[in-house]
Amino acid sequence: MAELQNYTINFGPQHPAAHGVLRLVLEMDGETVQRADPHVGLLHRATEKLAESKPFNQSIGYMDRLDYVSMMCNEHGYVLAIEKLLGVAVPVRAQYIRVMFDEVTRILNHLMWLGAHGLDIGAMTMFLYCFREREDLMDCYEAVSGTRMHATYYRPGGVYRDLPDTMPKFQPSAWRSDKKLRSLNQAREGSLLDFLQDFCKRFPACIDDYETLLTDNRIWKQRTVNIGVVSPERALQLGFSGPMLRGSGIAWDLRKKQPYEVYADMDFNIPIGVNGDCYDRYLVRIEELRESNRIVRQCIDWLRANPGPVMTGDHKIAPPSREQMKGDMESLIHHFKLFTEGYSVPAGEAYAAVEHPKGEFGVYLVSDGANKPYRLKIRAPGFAHLSSMHEMVVGHMLSDVVAVIGTQDIVFGEVDR
Repeated sequence: MAELQNYTINFGPQHPAAHGVLRLVLEMDGETVQRADPHVGLLHRATEKLAESKPFNQSIGYMDRLDYVSMMCNEHGYVLAIEKLLGVAVPVRAQYIRVMFDEVTRILNHLMWLGAHGLDIGAMTMFLYCFREREDLMDCYEAVSGTRMHATYYRPGGVYRDLPDTMPKFQPSAWRSDKKLRSLNQAREGSLLDFLQDFCKRFPACIDDYETLLTDNRIWKQRTVNIGVVSPERALQLGFSGPMLRGSGIAWDLRKKQPYEVYADMDFNIPIGVNGDCYDRYLVRIEELRESNRIVRQCIDWLRANPGPVMTGDHKIAPPSREQMKGDMESLIHHFKLFTEGYSVPAGEAYAAVEHPKGEFGVYLVSDGANKPYRLKIRAPGFAHLSSMHEMVVGHMLSDVVAVIGTQDIVFGEVDR
């Protein structure tokens, strides 16, 4: 009889469960994985290098395109690093708006993760449900920034503009009755805060729907329980952060441990897992959806009661209003200098980290006193998680590789940068 030997297969980059451009070289013994070797770099766009040749503000748009599922959280890390070097004070209202949109972004990210992870493992309805809720939050992005994804809304010194008083509405159409149109636009009659408040009221029932479908589902548990187990000690050694670390039972969350903006004033809990498997990480992220919803509600209540400026008044950093610019020579000069040359940041270095939906997103910025960074280094959480791929899948079956890629919540924009 012929001697059996291991064979090597490519998992991705065309595979739909490889989430973009992952090439995983798997060494298989029958159906069992002996070795997994992730090949990255297929989406490398030299973001960090490009930032060295652009004024500080012009790189904010590049941050959106790193983890292109959690756009504003990427901007937040970069903007915080610039603010640290500049020593600029951000208005409190702008801090609340940032926290609110960080949590909206966390919900967007986890919905995308839940839909894609469910679809990978075979729960197709999840994908449709999650995208139904994502649409509403995408409309919030569009209302404040004019675009559904790459917002460029956070700026050093605050945010681009205050929250709008109106929401975009559905238009009459030959394929939609007037009654249907009225029901679709019912929540959109007021301001953005009214729309978000309506969403926050509806959303816990939606999370209950997701849990009804998955949490006690026999097939879901067979695919996730005891798959990709990582002990708390090993999770720390591997450089895990975010839900990957909390799923292993370590209560580390930068929003609590190193509070930034106004997170210290927020009332929320940190969910943690027990077994460190795919199922626990699923439960942690589901609970994070509920906690983020709570934080958004607190921000809405504060923002309603406290109007005020959303951008620093220092015109060396933030442009004056159009009205001022057209009526005052000094404002015109500020405007011209800002949009041609940008602002110079004092020489020094700073590291700023935010609790990104995927983990700790850090930006290390070195300035030599010029109007562009001397060096920019981004600490992407997904990169550390992907490096543990071999350890998490070895000994499991081929179909479990899909579950592990899903549970790591990897987006290649930030892994390859």
